[in-house]
Amino acid sequence: MTQRPPSGPAAPKPVRLGRDAVVAAACGLVVALMVGASYAAVPFYNWFCRATGFNGTTQVATSLPTDGLGRRIAIRFDANVGGGLPWKFQPETTEIEVRIGEVVTAYYTVTNQSARRTTGQAAYNVAPLTVGAYFQKINCFCFTEQTLAPGETRQMPVVFYVDPKITSDDDNKNIDTITLSYTFYPVRDGEARPVAAGDGDARKGNL
Repeated sequence: MTQRPPSGPAAPKPVRLGRDAVVAAACGLVVALMVGASYAAVPFYNWFCRATGFNGTTQVATSLPTDGLGRRIAIRFDANVGGGLPWKFQPETTEIEVRIGEVVTAYYTVTNQSARRTTGQAAYNVAPLTVGAYFQKINCFCFTEQTLAPGETRQMPVVFYVDPKITSDDDNKNIDTITLSYTFYPVRDGEARPVAAGDGDARKGNL
């Protein structure tokens, strides 16, 4: 009679994750991906608007136009102030007429009507929204935060041109009026910036 060798300890069975654990891990991964996507969405959206002019987002010019056209177009200026910012904000003139491709400087005036130092940042767009890709800003007070001393009035320039390529766009070539609109919003935790100094009649302001 053949004797069987004594059996050793039984091999451990592989541990399998329960169904609940697998579902929980998958849900956790989905949540992490959604949180990451939400943080990436805002900068991606801002980049997309700047690159395409979507939603009336104007462009920042990297060079001057190389050619101009005889055709003229009207530029209207709009100014608004968001809640919580005690400023009076208005364009120096509500409308001008410029040649397409012509570099133009326009001025806005802002006054801090409070007895404290305040900081604001201007958001901007143009209408019709489809012309955002052709409205090129060379310099603008909207590029940086603006800090005003109590009662201070400041004149702030915006330097821009309308890209001649607009005349080759079938959807925009017949537009004869563009409205440039700004809205200043409070920067509650903004770091105080130096206040520009100068004579009362001199044009001044941060570009």
